[in-house]
Amino acid sequence: MHGPEASGWLLVALCAATGAYCLLRMRSSVEEQRRAAGGEALMGFGMAVMAVPAAVFTPPSWAWPAWAVVFGAAALHALWAERASSRHLHHPVGAGSMAYMAVAMAVSPGQGHGHGGAGIPVLTGILLLYFAGYVLVTGVRLVPVAAVPGRLATTGAGSSGASGWGDRPELARACRLAMGIAMVAMLLTM
Repeated sequence: MHGPEASGWLLVALCAATGAYCLLRMRSSVEEQRRAAGGEALMGFGMAVMAVPAAVFTPPSWAWPAWAVVFGAAALHALWAERASSRHLHHPVGAGSMAYMAVAMAVSPGQGHGHGGAGIPVLTGILLLYFAGYVLVTGVRLVPVAAVPGRLATTGAGSSGASGWGDRPELARACRLAMGIAMVAMLLTM
């Protein structure tokens, strides 16, 4: 077993695949789903890049501050977009967490990812609790509910008639679940 390098590559694959699916979801006919999918694609690809094992690629010194700016801007954009509703506060929290991890890596002495000792332990712990709870709640929402006799079971995607495979809410939840699990893994290495 190769230890952290093998798990790092699995994390890269999971996040890259999730980001790719989110890019495909951006073709949805529903404006809200397109907007959410764009932010999630950025998160998926950003997490994939951050998870590349340090033995394979050590980012240049300017990369971590650049990631902090990109994800800080994404967090502010998501927060601005959600100012009227609180339905997707997870997006600004996720982007803010990525900015936090990038800042922690930028100021850490080794500037390598996955070596521990970076970040503020209390904030890292709070984020770990948030994402662990998010993973559990999202996982429960993916469990199919038994149909009630006498009622027609419809889903959000199937009830409107002809909706694309990118508009399926359970696939979007599965992507969010995968990224939540990846975020927990990344925060554990801090």
